[in-house]
Amino acid sequence: EERGKLIRQLTELGADETGELRADVQFGDGFADAAAATAERTEVLGLVDTLKRNLDDVDRALGRIAEGMYGVCLSCGRDIGADRLAFRPESVYCVECKAKADS
Repeated sequence: EERGKLIRQLTELGADETGELRADVQFGDGFADAAAATAERTEVLGLVDTLKRNLDDVDRALGRIAEGMYGVCLSCGRDIGADRLAFRPESVYCVECKAKADS
């Protein structure tokens, strides 16, 4: 369900599943709009990048489900807590290992 939502959001922004913008996406029609078009394109690219990273996380979680490894921390091998998985189902690290990685 989350994967489908992310793909729909990418499509609405004019990108495909790989995060590439379609050739038909327009960001302004003239020199006067160049700055606005550049700003809009930069914003869209940032959103597309975030959505693509989220999609990659979901795909990785789906792969771990297929492997029978969903819910197991990639770093320490312990179970990822149910609360963490409920909050962020695509998590691959337990809270402790994620905190170590972020510090």
